[in-house]
Amino acid sequence: MRILHTSDWHLGRAFHRVNMLGAQAEFVGHLVATVREREVDAVVVSGDVYDRAVPPLAAVELFDDALHRLADLGVPTVMISGNHDSARRLGVGAGLIGRAGVHLRTEPSACGTPVVLADGFGDVAFYGLPYLEPALVKDEFGVERAGHEAVLAAAMDRVRADLATRARGTRSVVLAHAFVTGGEASDSERDITVGGVAAVPAGVFDGVDYAALGHLHGCQTITGRVRYSGSPLPYSFSESDHRKTMWLVDLDADGTVTAERIDCPVPRALARIRGTLEDLLAGPELARHEEAWVEATLTDAVRPADPMARLTERFPHTLSLVFAPERAPDDPDVSYARRLAGRSDQQIAEDFVTHVRGAGPDTREQEVLRDAFDAVRADDVVREVAR
Repeated sequence: MRILHTSDWHLGRAFHRVNMLGAQAEFVGHLVATVREREVDAVVVSGDVYDRAVPPLAAVELFDDALHRLADLGVPTVMISGNHDSARRLGVGAGLIGRAGVHLRTEPSACGTPVVLADGFGDVAFYGLPYLEPALVKDEFGVERAGHEAVLAAAMDRVRADLATRARGTRSVVLAHAFVTGGEASDSERDITVGGVAAVPAGVFDGVDYAALGHLHGCQTITGRVRYSGSPLPYSFSESDHRKTMWLVDLDADGTVTAERIDCPVPRALARIRGTLEDLLAGPELARHEEAWVEATLTDAVRPADPMARLTERFPHTLSLVFAPERAPDDPDVSYARRLAGRSDQQIAEDFVTHVRGAGPDTREQEVLRDAFDAVRADDVVREVAR
């Protein structure tokens, strides 16, 4: 069976104020053409179809167009909701849409109920595990303490239990939206840390032939059977070195997996450039970036006059301007933002406690802080989904 694995469309998202809807529509057209030209048997979309719980109307219309075009091909599609989606909204009409061959899996309770497709060698069971927010699904899965590994392991137990009841030789594919150990994050993914831990081990997917992952925006191979497709478009300058692709996966009769990367259309190259303003304006080696979307980091000791206007004369698509004067780390003029760069909310809070009373929090106090951050983040998720 030939499977096209994609994820993280983020329909409705902009790139530094640049409307990406046209590029997203071009990607949908490319997806449909790939399905037709490469004789794909099934499409899987591993979450974050939309960029937010209540997407703009234009994004909904594009999704509707994508559903119609996929259904018209007669090629089955399986989709799950991600942490940016409203599972309830995305799942509206799932039963009816499923009759057209587009199977939306947004209910955690249905993790162990697959979409079963067949090829010349027998059945392939596709299990859709939507994003499992630990605080919201721990009761469904009967886990004592909310955590990504616990709820995902419980969901996979249901998958393996169902698979054990099926005919010998049934192959299996799991769609999941999660941060798996070994994956490399970028700046454009929403933090899903719970209890100080965001990642789960790849071994949680043992027992299935292929795990089609979503959430991380870089295309990555965790193991031969566990892969991220990545987002089809860039959504932050941290993705400037990404090659945006989909996975074309061939699942053989015995469950052997072979995979090929299919490039996605690139609306415009990304470039991160750094130096003094005069160096950036004059450097001949930067000529290749003149038509790219540019993030420029200026290292001038004193902020120059009209930097954006001067930069856009050479780099007309400059979208982000960062000031980072080259100073010693202990220089009192080093910005607060730079001192906090790369530090988690938990670490910042613990540093504050240390500053105020002269001693850091003990283990119990660290747990209190961690629980407080988890509660706020979970409450934000509930509020967004309820909108």
